Amino acid sequence: MADQIDIPPYFLCPISLEIMRDPVTVSTGITYDRENIEKWLFTGDNTTCPVTKQVLLLEADLTPNHTLRRLIQAWCTLNAIDRIPTPKPPVDKIQIVKLLNNAKSSVQSQMRSLRMLRSIASESDRNRRCMESAGAVEFLASLVKVTNSAAIEKNMGDSNASNAVDQLTNVSDEALSILHYLQVSSTGLKNLMGKNIDFVEVLMQILRNGSYQSRAYAALLLRPMFEVADPNHLISLKQELFVEVVRVLRSQISNQASKASIQILVETCKWGRNRIKAVEAGAVSVLIEFLLETTDKRACEMILTVLDQLCGCAEGRAELLKHSAGLAVISKKILRVSHLASEKAVKVLHSVAKFSATPSVLQEMLAVGVVAKLCLVLQVNSTTRTLEKTKEILKLHSRVWKSSPCVPRNLLSSYPSC
Repeated sequence: MADQIDIPPYFLCPISLEIMRDPVTVSTGITYDRENIEKWLFTGDNTTCPVTKQVLLLEADLTPNHTLRRLIQAWCTLNAIDRIPTPKPPVDKIQIVKLLNNAKSSVQSQMRSLRMLRSIASESDRNRRCMESAGAVEFLASLVKVTNSAAIEKNMGDSNASNAVDQLTNVSDEALSILHYLQVSSTGLKNLMGKNIDFVEVLMQILRNGSYQSRAYAALLLRPMFEVADPNHLISLKQELFVEVVRVLRSQISNQASKASIQILVETCKWGRNRIKAVEAGAVSVLIEFLLETTDKRACEMILTVLDQLCGCAEGRAELLKHSAGLAVISKKILRVSHLASEKAVKVLHSVAKFSATPSVLQEMLAVGVVAKLCLVLQVNSTTRTLEKTKEILKLHSRVWKSSPCVPRNLLSSYPSC
């Protein structure tokens, strides 16, 4: 209906060019729809007014333009357009701090306050940033630590304390879910890692003992934390972490948790002895099984990235070759997913061909079609790095492979000369 009516231009947000639902005026005097200007400021990392290009006073509040909102509402009513509801006033730091203080009292008050905090966090990015600036991240992390530790102690000390344990677990799970929904900024995550160095230990405990939901949230939280973590911290990660991350993958709790777990391995396995820890935790076989089942492009790329890292050590290559489908599934993904996936898969095969090429391995590579696939790579459009690695693999074992009947004649023509 609104498309057939001439809308007054000053009713339109300069960013979205749609009718404003919650008009607010910035320090330059220009009015925008709150959702759009907040997205511009808080998620776009911009500091200027989109119209005037003047620097905005970010510390100043966005001023609601009540007069314009009432005009828009009246105009909608007159033109038989669905009336825009009066927006709720945005939360401020004082309200958040009050809720945080309430959450420090009894378990019942905690749950009420935490549910309100989760509702506020789900409404807008502005609310999430407001909560972070009010100290919600540190408080929630502390709450997860305290309640999780108390639940473990009660569980071990009193077999009749199941109700108390359940209440503590519920509080911990709720706080954990809010931390995930907050989408904590990089600065907030670094502060969380720096001030709560044992928080990773708490998340490991949750990965080991928590419910499916809490384990999923723990994995989803660890992923961004490790993305911004100091390398010195990543080098010293315990074997237990890799055991629990692999267990999340094996359990297939959820698609999100599985992707987060794979990303954790991507971020951690490039540091120190972490790739050996991951191999010892059983990562290679679980990743191969996952690769056999998934058709998700991004998941395939991440799995092949991890396998490339893990096959950089003898233990990783041994585990890959031990799996009956290891070489076959790696070869299968070449030219079927993306240039990145092909590049990583060829690097895995390069590591095997260069450092683990026993006579039986070379025969298996022929039998499952690895050599034929590598010849095909040379005939299609591939990245320079992929082509170079492919040629090197084929040249390394040309005496075994070049005269084999397992390689189709039409592909032998592309076999590189030594």
